[in-house]
Amino acid sequence: MFTGLVEDVGTVVRADRRSDALVIGVRPAKLPVSELVLGESVCHDGTCLTVTELGRDSFTVLAGAETLSRTTLGGIRIGKRLNLERALKVGDRLGGHWVTGHIDGTGELVARRDAGANLVLVIRAVPALLRYIVEKGSIAIAGTSLTVNSVDGDGFSVAIIPHTRDHTTLGDLTIGDRVNLEVDILAKHVEKLLGGMK
Repeated sequence: MFTGLVEDVGTVVRADRRSDALVIGVRPAKLPVSELVLGESVCHDGTCLTVTELGRDSFTVLAGAETLSRTTLGGIRIGKRLNLERALKVGDRLGGHWVTGHIDGTGELVARRDAGANLVLVIRAVPALLRYIVEKGSIAIAGTSLTVNSVDGDGFSVAIIPHTRDHTTLGDLTIGDRVNLEVDILAKHVEKLLGGMK
C-alpha cells in the first residue's frame, strides 16, 4: 500500500528484455539504496514492483508481461525518470490517498497550461476508467496522488502545485505522453458491493 506522495525521482540505468519480462535497474536521486531490502515493494511511476537485486547506488526490479501490457513501463528506456515511493509503514501519516500500485490503465496528456503558480494537466482516459473519476476525488497519475479538478466524457484535469512540479516527473510531461493511472480503489469496491461491476 502506498500514499501517492512521491519520495524521490530515479533514473533508469538498465532495461533488459528477459523473455516476456523486463529487468529494470533504477538509480534513485536521494533515496538510500542501503535502506532497501530484497523483496521490498517500491512504486515506480505508480506501478508496484518488487526489488530483486541491490547494488551500491541502484536497485533492480522485474516487470512481467501483465505489467508491461497495462502500464507505460513497456516502452521504458535508459535515462527515463521515474517517480518512486516505498510502501507505507504502519503508523505513517497518510497524506495522499490509498494507492495500491496496481495500475488500472493509461491516459494521454492532451493539454497543459499555466494557471498562476499551478500547472494544469488535462488527461484523456477511456470511459471504463472515467466512470470512477469524480470532481474533487482522488486519482494517482504516475504514482502521484492528486485531486481531480474537473471531469467530462473525454478526460479529466488536475492542478499541479509548484512543490509537486519540482519533486515529481509530472512537470516534464509533454502533449501526447502516456501516464499510468490508478483510480480510487474505494469507488471500485463500492460499485462491486452494489452489484454494478460486470
